[in-house]
Amino acid sequence: MVHMPAIPEYSSAELLSKMDAMGMPNELRESFRKCIDFHTYAAPGMLIGVFMVDYALTLLGKKPEDKIFVTCETTKCLPDPPQIIMHATTGNHRLRVLPIGKFAMTLTPFSAKESAEGIRVYLDKEKLKKYPTISSWYDNSPSFKPATMKKQLADEILAAGQGMFSHERIKMRVTHKKKWNSVTCPVCGDQVPEYMMEGDKCAACGSMAYYEKIT
Repeated sequence: MVHMPAIPEYSSAELLSKMDAMGMPNELRESFRKCIDFHTYAAPGMLIGVFMVDYALTLLGKKPEDKIFVTCETTKCLPDPPQIIMHATTGNHRLRVLPIGKFAMTLTPFSAKESAEGIRVYLDKEKLKKYPTISSWYDNSPSFKPATMKKQLADEILAAGQGMFSHERIKMRVTHKKKWNSVTCPVCGDQVPEYMMEGDKCAACGSMAYYEKIT
């Protein structure tokens, strides 16, 4: 049996110790600790996401406990920090995840109007020129070698902090909660919201079917 060599990377304790040595504020360090525990490991995208949430909140002049709605533009790693830091989740309808592949998120405070103004923060390719390891990782370039460069990547992320982001002011349409009727799908017999029917069957029996019954 061939044993593969361990990939050199920082443990969670080592990363947190580095943050202490950098003089990172306790509140931000605690956000990293909680997010690493939740994500189960210190993924680079998740580490960047913690800095991104902190930056966006600073730009908005808001606190994590304020009622803020978040849209993440990728499913990879980025949705976890707003869940832990801001308690914005898909279940409480304050987190939306769009699988469009951009490492960016928008934060918009609650608005009773038809639209809300907020901030969109994104990983800026121009600014990443200062951070070649992050850039090669982000580009999924062959020059990034996971077997030897994970510590180097973590070091650059901590050194870059908010310096790898840019932002823009945005306005987005707000969809307020409306009453809906429940109907029974004639195919599967389950109850679903009427607005989720696709003609004569529910989405689970149509375009969103994802399993087959075993008989």
